[in-house]
Amino acid sequence: MEFLSILYVVIVLYLCYMVWKLFDQKRDQECYILAYQCYKPSDDRMLGTDCCGKIMERNKNLGLNEYKFLLKAVVSSGVGEKTYAPRNIVEGRELNPTLNDGIIEMEEFFNDNIAKLLAKTGISPSQIDVLVVNVSMISSHPSLASRIINHYKMRQDIKAFNLTGMGCSASLISLDIIKNIFISQKNKFALLVTSESLSPNWYSGNDKSMILTNCLFRAGGCAMLLTNKRSLKHKAILRLKCLVRTHHGAIEDAYNCCNQKEDNQGKLGFYLSKNLPKAATKAFVDNLKVLCPKVLPTREFLRYMIVSLMKKRNRNSSPKIIATLNKSPLDFKSGVEHFCLHTGGKAVIEGIGKSLDLCDYDLEPSRMTLHRFGNTSASSLWYVLGYMEAKKRLKKGDRVMMISFGAGFKCNSCLWEVMKDLVDRNVWDDCVDEYPPESLANPFMERFGWINNVQDPNTFILSDFLK
Repeated sequence: MEFLSILYVVIVLYLCYMVWKLFDQKRDQECYILAYQCYKPSDDRMLGTDCCGKIMERNKNLGLNEYKFLLKAVVSSGVGEKTYAPRNIVEGRELNPTLNDGIIEMEEFFNDNIAKLLAKTGISPSQIDVLVVNVSMISSHPSLASRIINHYKMRQDIKAFNLTGMGCSASLISLDIIKNIFISQKNKFALLVTSESLSPNWYSGNDKSMILTNCLFRAGGCAMLLTNKRSLKHKAILRLKCLVRTHHGAIEDAYNCCNQKEDNQGKLGFYLSKNLPKAATKAFVDNLKVLCPKVLPTREFLRYMIVSLMKKRNRNSSPKIIATLNKSPLDFKSGVEHFCLHTGGKAVIEGIGKSLDLCDYDLEPSRMTLHRFGNTSASSLWYVLGYMEAKKRLKKGDRVMMISFGAGFKCNSCLWEVMKDLVDRNVWDDCVDEYPPESLANPFMERFGWINNVQDPNTFILSDFLK
């Protein structure tokens, strides 16, 4: 009996040890953000109304119909006149871009932004264990990741990943790589760098499906420092709770809805098809099917099930009852306080907002980011987050959902938990008090609205009107 008692105690202790070990291991697999730094180019790269007029004038492939389309697209895009463009576009060299233009654009961002991030956190480049860089529209040799390693003299054993062609949702793909590395390796620092190179990719043709990207995409980027060190938990600002990736590349319409290609004149650009909204909606729905159980509380699912049953049982009821029941979709606000939506355009933000039943307060950060910085591709989510922080919306314990879309076609989303009250004004420091303005009236209409009154395309020369 004594032997059995001892054996019983040993087994219990062993099981307790295994449970503790499993729990302890899980604690080392967390993914924390220590800090992030959004990029703000210099004011001489600001893409104001007059600058846009000069860019339009330089493109001799544009006619009256294209000018009218551009005016309509810019005015309805939600983009303001204080966004930024690469130097070669502002300086008038966009018609003959070079690879070096793209590399210089990226290096200017790397050298400024990463240095600020490291200074903010007090982490030296030699402490970085993992580097993930995503810039979709440029591929150089050596890679952009190698250029960063060389500039900051990082360690020889650093694990570097250089992603291209992953589109506007690439920052969450990069985050997923880091999250998976953190699961298997303890006490690591990871540097995630996300941006887009517009210098070699400005479209100079007249295909309306490809001109549209010139109206939306702007220069920007973000660098962030992540860790799974539990000892730094008290310094972290965000903790990753879940991440869901959806890829519809096997569906032909989704695969072809947005891609880089040459037009009929051989001019390279980014094509957006009419199937894009449909492809985005389907990817979004499939993504939410996986995300919802990870985000929403059980009581919300029970409520939704009860409402669904009531709908079936009240099909023959009065229109008023049916209308009331139809206004009861899943309430995402029961599990999420803040929403970072991809600033792909005004229609994208409004479409997601309608799908999730979000109010103007929820959509304000994405709308204002689109207006102030434009669509900065994969980095746009972090400008939205920066707006929330600058407005002191993010309180300890709050949950933040990020949703992004990308060519391929992809929809990626994640949920963060705010670790402490956040008050850093970041890249919004000089302008956040001006937002939201009373009106988002677009100055492009005031400056170029007269184009809509021109009738004869054969006698129309834009330069004559810009003098």
